[in-house]
Amino acid sequence: MQLPVMPPVAPMLARPAREIPDGCSYEPKWDGFRAVVFRDGEDVEIGSRGRRSLTRYFPDLVAAFRHDLPSRCVLDGEIVVEGASGGLDFFALQQRVHPAASRVATLAERSPARFVAFDMLALGETDHTPDPFHRRRCVLERALLGARAPIHLTPLTTDPAVAARWFTAFEGAGLDGLIAKDPDLPYLPNRRAMAKVKHVRTADCVLAGYRVHKSGPGLIGSLLLGLHDDAGAWAETTGWTDQRGGLVPVGVAAAFPMARRRELFDELRPLVTGIEDHPWSWVAEVVAGRAGSGRGGTRWDAARDLSFVPLRPDRVLEVRYDYMEGFRFRHPAQFARWRPDREPASCGYAQLDRPRPADLADVLAGRIR
Repeated sequence: MQLPVMPPVAPMLARPAREIPDGCSYEPKWDGFRAVVFRDGEDVEIGSRGRRSLTRYFPDLVAAFRHDLPSRCVLDGEIVVEGASGGLDFFALQQRVHPAASRVATLAERSPARFVAFDMLALGETDHTPDPFHRRRCVLERALLGARAPIHLTPLTTDPAVAARWFTAFEGAGLDGLIAKDPDLPYLPNRRAMAKVKHVRTADCVLAGYRVHKSGPGLIGSLLLGLHDDAGAWAETTGWTDQRGGLVPVGVAAAFPMARRRELFDELRPLVTGIEDHPWSWVAEVVAGRAGSGRGGTRWDAARDLSFVPLRPDRVLEVRYDYMEGFRFRHPAQFARWRPDREPASCGYAQLDRPRPADLADVLAGRIR
């Protein structure tokens, strides 16, 4: 492979912004795997944000790139998977990263990926990274004129009012917010040179346990969060009918300073209980069944290690989160404060703000304005 921009490339990043800035080009913020795609004839390489190869996990995309991308190019974009509901399915995307080649082939058919392109780093013999973004976007649009699904060009607007509507409307398809780019900005690898505006919501959750920090005992790694199944939907979906109305695991709160991890360890010690007395005693059955089946998992399959320190579910905490996917927070939540004024039984799904559903196909086709 001989291209004007060679792998690996650390993609340009974004810094958080509270509001949509003026005077920018605006795109949806896709929540998938960031990917820089290199094509030189039949040679295709897909690099991750961490500059590791994703190529072997997405044979369906490799075939599409060979068929529809220019013969020599370098593109920046996002790999996503569409779920059964018509929106993004990040869990299904995570499953695509599997160590077994046979499983990779099966998942490529069962959960085909899409690539959403949003920048052009090189085309033919030309390195476009020094060019301003508005020029790179024009090159990208021309290069993808003949491209078909699963290759897509991300929507773009320069109208802040349209961007504000996108911020609300696109969330129903599982998108994460907005990216704002200076139209005169060159491509700056590994620099937080763009702005991202994300959805932020709060929820009151039950503290159900914790995981020990990877550094060892005496430190909290993450707090395990639960919500009560007030509508019984989780019990019906999972088949755990005896858990109707029970406490559903919805994710974790993490990212504590080291000193706070030590404080939490001492603070929560009186709440430690046995798993047999815990609402999640069924976890032991899941672990036993998993061990007996010998079933493996993906590289990012958090369910591979279900061990945790169970706590009496007596305390409530408020967390900040961005998006609820199914019954769980898509990303780790952030601890906001303890809520001694709330009863654990009152912490259910009814409190959550749900976006209006939208189809990913409508977003990609520009039918949502």
